[in-house]
Amino acid sequence: MTATAPAAEATVRKSSPGATRGPRRRTGRLRRVGLPYLLLLPALLLELLVHLVPMVIGIVMSFKELTQFYIRDWGTAPWAGLDNYTVSVDFDAPVGQALLHSFLVTVAFTVLSVGLCWLIGTAAAVFMQDTFRGRGLLRALFLVPYALPVYAAVITWVFMFQHDNGLVNHVLHDQLGLTDKPSFWLIGDNSFVALLTVSVWKGWPFAFLIVMAGLQNIPRELYEAAALDGAGMIQQLRRITLPSLRPVNQVLVLVLFLWTFNDFNTPYVLFGKSAPEAADLISVHIYQASFVTWNFGTGSAMSVLLLLFLLVVTGVYLTLTSRGRRTAQ
Repeated sequence: MTATAPAAEATVRKSSPGATRGPRRRTGRLRRVGLPYLLLLPALLLELLVHLVPMVIGIVMSFKELTQFYIRDWGTAPWAGLDNYTVSVDFDAPVGQALLHSFLVTVAFTVLSVGLCWLIGTAAAVFMQDTFRGRGLLRALFLVPYALPVYAAVITWVFMFQHDNGLVNHVLHDQLGLTDKPSFWLIGDNSFVALLTVSVWKGWPFAFLIVMAGLQNIPRELYEAAALDGAGMIQQLRRITLPSLRPVNQVLVLVLFLWTFNDFNTPYVLFGKSAPEAADLISVHIYQASFVTWNFGTGSAMSVLLLLFLLVVTGVYLTLTSRGRRTAQ
């Protein structure tokens, strides 16, 4: 009996190989399925620490009466409820009026900046599709504003916008005679023009780069067939180029909108901590409400309102563009 038992077990193992392969297959399948999530885990943890945790803390701070008296231990600040939000959206009070003005200035600035960046970038990308001598050099020069560090580029513009010895006044007033006297570009109403100029100069190369990459996917045969049919450059642009670039432009416009609406570095380096009223972007306004007046609760509430606005605009934009894409298909 004892001699036949091992032989019987060996016979059973040989007759049923699936009994050993089954656990191995399940283990291998678990490894294949779980390995991608395991590799993503460090990135998810860093994202949680860098973005989500500060976001949650900022939302909690917006419900507290957090001033300079509680900075050392902000957790002990008294609970304010919705008072910070009420003050921010009370457009009859000075705080609400200032926030509304900053919001309107930011909307106007964003619309003009994104529109000009897209227009100049698209025109340059279409122009660069033709082969000519020096095209590679021009492409490299066009990308210089985008490649420069933001602080170095904006500080250069600060010197160029100087009233007495700036290059802008030297060209416009001294050489071309377009102005009666040198203009103040960093204060007053001209500050909006100066901010818009720097933003467009810095942002259009990105649009140029993205549109130029999208143009590479359009078959040249379409343009050749359209030229044989008698279509001119404008008709080719309307019938072939722009419809083919629609998916690229949808993403490009959204990215430019989010970047421009949240831009803080450009106005801060250009004007400092106190931006002129004509160029009071909401990012700098929230900074002043938080770190200049030391009212972090109100500043956090303004930040949360800005986040909600951008989420709503992004959701509506994605919904409309997806419907338009389905309709076109």
